[in-house]
Amino acid sequence: MTREKAFRGISERLARHYLVNLGGEEVDDHVVVGPDWRVETSAEKVNVAGSMTLTEVTVTFEGPPETLDPLMEKFGRKAMRAGG
Repeated sequence: MTREKAFRGISERLARHYLVNLGGEEVDDHVVVGPDWRVETSAEKVNVAGSMTLTEVTVTFEGPPETLDPLMEKFGRKAMRAGG
């Protein structure tokens, strides 16, 4: 199963750091692999108002639903604290 979620206000590096803290191993600049999950990250600048931009990090989770549900919840809590 694959699920994708976008987060604003955090960096791609910080997203990977959170995933490592959740039991994964960083295998390159965009991929973290856990025991039975894989996550790919990407980042882009998005316009939020006029000329103001933010970094939006897209996190693509792959794995069985019973693994992804708690992983995504834990990651989401970490990302919300970082993004303010």
